[in-house]
Amino acid sequence: MPLGKIGFVGLGLMGGAMAANLAAAGYAVNAYVRRPAQVEELRACGVIPTLHLPDLFDCRIIFSMLPDDEVVRDVFFGNADGGLANRLAPGSIHVSMSTISTVAAVGLARDHERRGQVYIAAPVFGNPDAARTKKLSIIVAGPSIHCERCRPLIEQLGQIFVVGTDPAQANLIKLLGNMMTATSLEVLGEVTTVLRKCGQDPQQFVDIMTGTMFGSRVHRIYGNRIVAGDYVPGLAMPLALKDVRLALAEAERAGAPMPSVSLVRDRMITAIARGHAKLDWTALGLVASEEAGL
Repeated sequence: MPLGKIGFVGLGLMGGAMAANLAAAGYAVNAYVRRPAQVEELRACGVIPTLHLPDLFDCRIIFSMLPDDEVVRDVFFGNADGGLANRLAPGSIHVSMSTISTVAAVGLARDHERRGQVYIAAPVFGNPDAARTKKLSIIVAGPSIHCERCRPLIEQLGQIFVVGTDPAQANLIKLLGNMMTATSLEVLGEVTTVLRKCGQDPQQFVDIMTGTMFGSRVHRIYGNRIVAGDYVPGLAMPLALKDVRLALAEAERAGAPMPSVSLVRDRMITAIARGHAKLDWTALGLVASEEAGL
């Protein structure tokens, strides 16, 4: 079956880059935007922008890259313009690339199914640079036949990992993966602060560690950013805190404590209280420096 008109909702730093990559691959991407200032920029990337949500009602596949549970539900099932899901045709597919709770994923899948529609969870690992260069890691779960139908599109955005048929599976993996990054950022902030206090070069330390025992992208990219004091937001602190709270809720439901993540939650609350809400979650390193008197 032809894919036809593709919809996209959520044109922030991540979503804008992803929509542009789909358009560059030759797909007719129709993007709903709330800010008129984005229209010309998107059009220059080959995306077809619209300020009117009803223009997406005839899309058979819609991608969303929205900030949280509430916004996803409001856009698809709320009252604004009737809610997308209330006007999409039976058989339409919603590919949600947001970091949301498993509870929300279950509810969204159920409510789409009631309308004869399909819900696929496809949350992503990666920052805006990875989105632009098609280097996202995309965790996919949903009905197998529909995941395969959407695979050619999703593969234009990065590396795909199909993990099951229950959308909640993908969202749990995404949340827990983010916690591995969050705790790594906290440790990187702490150890580089100790080095500075001792008069040693933290960049030297990061270079040694990432060239030997800790060669992951997380340690390499974020270690360099923390040393450089680079806090330009890819994932702003309030959104990172949202993810931490969701992960802790998952852990509580499972009866499996995550004490290190609880610590990171408190550090993020501290960062926001100190006026760092507009900074990236790498600003955990800034909090460590501040608490050491640097």
